[in-house]
Amino acid sequence: MRRTIIAANWKMNNLTSEVINFFAEFGDAALNSENEVIIAPAYPYIPLASALSKNKNIEIAAQDVYPKAEGAFTGMVGGKMLADLGVKAVIIGHSERRRIFGEPNDLIREKVKFVQENGLHLIFCVGETLPERENGVMFDVLKEQIHSAFDDNLTLAPEKITIAYEPVWAIGTGVTATPEQAAEMHAFIRKIMKEKYGYEDSRILYGGSVKPENIQGLMANEDIDGALVGGASLKASSFMKLVNF
Repeated sequence: MRRTIIAANWKMNNLTSEVINFFAEFGDAALNSENEVIIAPAYPYIPLASALSKNKNIEIAAQDVYPKAEGAFTGMVGGKMLADLGVKAVIIGHSERRRIFGEPNDLIREKVKFVQENGLHLIFCVGETLPERENGVMFDVLKEQIHSAFDDNLTLAPEKITIAYEPVWAIGTGVTATPEQAAEMHAFIRKIMKEKYGYEDSRILYGGSVKPENIQGLMANEDIDGALVGGASLKASSFMKLVNF
């Protein structure tokens, strides 16, 4: 049985006092949850989050990684640094990395390979834009994103390969895919993972304006294994409701 994941992607938010206040209020919510809880702070706050979440059933993740152990790569954060900080998971291919920073598929593929080689939990994001959905090519977009990253490039056990379906048109907009739309895309992703790669038990999360008010409707679908949460994860009060939905 696939264990549900509720993951927080704080993006470029939460300063020192906010991180401290979050964990003080969050308390033992993760310990009391049946779900797997992941929190991805911004790079400078990973050590603080790691210390405050110790022994609380929380996996600390990085929001990205440069696919080198170390070296002359100004401004980047590599694998050795993440390992040194106790990071256990990495988000790769988020739509903001693809769109804002122009990350091409070949770089994303290299990051996917690097995360696996380092034995980290891979959280791989896919999703279509609104024009792509309106033009009816959303399945082709997801297929390309998955194939370009995973073909001859999957080495971890299925439980350490998590896919997050995040429709770009729903991220930070307040618009959430309907349960039916999310179910359709999740079923499509699961079919690819099972038939092409034999990864039937990889978990697939939904991301895109997930809130306490809509998570139960999304989680009612058998192919949705959890959520990758942005804005609603910044405050402990709302994230606790998601972790214990």
